[in-house]
Amino acid sequence: MSDWRVFLKLGRVSNLPTVWSNVAAGAVLSGQPPSPPTLLILLLALSLIYTAGMFLNDAFDRRIDQLERPERPIPSGQVSAAAVFAAGFAMLGAGVLLLAAMGRPALLAGLLLAGLVLLYDLHHKGNAFSPLLMGLCRALVYIAAALAVTGGQLPPPVWLGAGALLAYLIGLTYAAKHEQSGRIQRLLPLLGLAAPLLYLPTQPPNWLLLPGLALFVAWVGRCVWLAMFRNQRDIRAAVGGLIAGISLADALLMASHGMAAWALAGALAFLLTTQFQQRIAGT
Repeated sequence: MSDWRVFLKLGRVSNLPTVWSNVAAGAVLSGQPPSPPTLLILLLALSLIYTAGMFLNDAFDRRIDQLERPERPIPSGQVSAAAVFAAGFAMLGAGVLLLAAMGRPALLAGLLLAGLVLLYDLHHKGNAFSPLLMGLCRALVYIAAALAVTGGQLPPPVWLGAGALLAYLIGLTYAAKHEQSGRIQRLLPLLGLAAPLLYLPTQPPNWLLLPGLALFVAWVGRCVWLAMFRNQRDIRAAVGGLIAGISLADALLMASHGMAAWALAGALAFLLTTQFQQRIAGT
């Protein structure tokens, strides 16, 4: 772990901005945007849990990666599985402890999130429910952020937003499960990617919605085209794009509440993710 580049690869840190926009969206949808200190603690706590999940994913998948992805850090001999396990569990525990400082409701959400992360990492290969597990992990970022800033309240927009994000992640994870085969057989499971659009009618229209809606639809449509309809299908590129699109979904939901600065922050997280993915693989 002495080489920081190994840490970046293991943690798939290029996707971290999508976690940051999830935190922002969960807090904004609660109706109580966080103070800077609260936001920083939440960003750190949930970034640690995300990175821990990526570390443990590689550690548990090391034997499969020897066959399918031998360039990953563990099978290529860049780091030992024991070191990755130790770092992963340490970060997972640190993230939960930071959430504990935000109150009991946030702690309970953090414990549930940590449990789902472990469950996903232990059994996602060949598991038909793995897209649901991944979606629940991301939805819990919304819920944990909202619980932290409200002291235990979950207003309806948080539940609706978490449900939209859950559906989007189910579609994304379904696509990701087909990276190795190079072919997605069914379009129906990808319909969850459109779920954030169903949130919009629940809020009064405002000037932010049109550009946010256009960008989200164009980007997600491009990714689906890459995965399903392009002559030389590129599912890995599509999945990376859909991961970045998480932040666009967050921005769209925050825009629906007229929160211009927060929506722009979500769009910035999208741009950061796309740029970081060019240097560090996001899948």
